Amino acid sequence: MSVDALQEALRSLIPLATTYGIQVIGAVFILLVGKVVAGATDNLTQRALRRAKVDPALVGFVGNLVRYGVLTFAVIAALAKFGIQTTSFITVLGAAGLAVGLALQGSLSNFAAGVLILLFRPFTLGDLVETGGVTGVVQHIGILTTTLTTPDNKRIIVPNSQVMGGTIVNYTANDVRRVDLVASIGYADDMAKAKEVLEAMLTEHPMVLEDPAPMVAVGELADSSVNLVVRPWVKTSEYWDAYFDLTRKIKETLDREGISIPFPQRDVHLYRAG
Repeated sequence: MSVDALQEALRSLIPLATTYGIQVIGAVFILLVGKVVAGATDNLTQRALRRAKVDPALVGFVGNLVRYGVLTFAVIAALAKFGIQTTSFITVLGAAGLAVGLALQGSLSNFAAGVLILLFRPFTLGDLVETGGVTGVVQHIGILTTTLTTPDNKRIIVPNSQVMGGTIVNYTANDVRRVDLVASIGYADDMAKAKEVLEAMLTEHPMVLEDPAPMVAVGELADSSVNLVVRPWVKTSEYWDAYFDLTRKIKETLDREGISIPFPQRDVHLYRAG
């Protein structure tokens, strides 16, 4: 190659190198700025969520989601510096996202429900809840599932969509609960006396609270008995201890006072034919 040809080639490359060099520098600058902005946005988002006392699992996830979202926009902007038609790229990316979303529809539903659980907190770790058709103590709240331990020590993993898609009963959300019991007495027994002795038993019981006041009232005139409803209030943490102890106390109190606890009976009458 002659010197003149080489010089001509160099002269033609200089404008090309200048044009594309500026584009490369601009693209690199956009990527660097995008990386810095993504990191700063991630940190600010996580700080805000921590101040709002959002679950740590959700804090990290949302922070990463924001970071990668900013980086995605930076990459698209950098590609645009090279003259690449980002509109078609975004269209393809959106179509791919839609296809993935349809394929993972169930998982995305669980994910959305998990975010709602972590944000609105219908229950927390250690609560006894009834949800998704099962009852247990909450052991773990994840993005996709919630783990419960049943009273008989079975571990049950419930999809979050089932948790948020149905009724949630939180038995330990409040500090005080009412114990609902029934004391049955015979029709021949003194209802006023039975009510009086049961009220005295509740007043003396160490687990029964004074406020709200306990209640004893006639609840039903059954086939073989008069059923008295016994409704004391106790601390939630002592609910089952109070339930079992009060059941025993009702029987002992009625026996001591000579008040019968009837059981179903049937009178059979025999007639002689003819």
